[in-house]
Amino acid sequence: MTGVLRLGCVAAVLGAVLVGPARATFIVDRNVKYPTLKVDSHGHALVQYTRRNGKRVNFLAWGAVGGIANEKLAARQTAFNVDWTGGWATGHPHAWKRLRDACGPYDGPPLVLFVAGCKATDGSYWALQEWVRLAPMRGVPPFKPSQSAVELHLSHWSGPLPELQAWPNWTYGGRWQGFFGRLTYHGQPVFGTQASGFGQYVYIDTFKSIYGPGWKHDAAKALHRPNGAFCYSFVPQYTPAGYPVHELRGPGLGERHRIRASGPGVTPIVEWGGPRLGPYDPVQDAQINGIFDQVLSGDRVCAKER
Repeated sequence: MTGVLRLGCVAAVLGAVLVGPARATFIVDRNVKYPTLKVDSHGHALVQYTRRNGKRVNFLAWGAVGGIANEKLAARQTAFNVDWTGGWATGHPHAWKRLRDACGPYDGPPLVLFVAGCKATDGSYWALQEWVRLAPMRGVPPFKPSQSAVELHLSHWSGPLPELQAWPNWTYGGRWQGFFGRLTYHGQPVFGTQASGFGQYVYIDTFKSIYGPGWKHDAAKALHRPNGAFCYSFVPQYTPAGYPVHELRGPGLGERHRIRASGPGVTPIVEWGGPRLGPYDPVQDAQINGIFDQVLSGDRVCAKER
């Protein structure tokens, strides 16, 4: 039996045993070194890397492309079949060795946090991205290992990326600044529960703010049902429960801001970025409010952020 066919048999068996959890993108591992990506002509991806303890990992993933925008469209989110053992789990310990890379150079859309990528024989794209997603909020320095962990994300998609839109705005009568926005995929809003695999957050960072120089993490906001929208104002806020010090911090308004989200299913991490607004301008504010009314019509959570 040829190597390709044997790998296909391994995949068929693994599919019944090791199915990746439904989540945004897919977190392969954390704090890895030297990650590489290979994909064969049958859609099996091999991610190889070294953990901090020196252990070499041969991770296999297959069986998923793209994602589903929200839980109104399907009962379950798109998810990979996965195997972290390279084939050992099903008695085929050399499956990873038989995988023949047929993936060409990456020529897809630019990706933030890009590590590696390629174009598969069917025209779809695979990519690895690294992200410190769980940094403490309100610009607080990390105080747990998970808060500085560098996650390695794997994605596989074809066609357009998820679209993350955001508009800076003045809030609370012009006293504060923030923004509102939405995440869509194939024109559909992204939303849902964490339990179903459709729940999504946007992660908000601020540059050169009261928190200090460089980029600092300020907040994470859940996308709303049924519009896939979010809103946020840079106002003084207390650190969350469980932080070393319970104190009022902020506002975290910086010179620039960025928002990141991992797309639905196994689509990539996407980002929006832009500068803060200048002094309050009632004419510009009215124009922004017109967009707000279109994007967030009927959204009671964000009504006060207009």
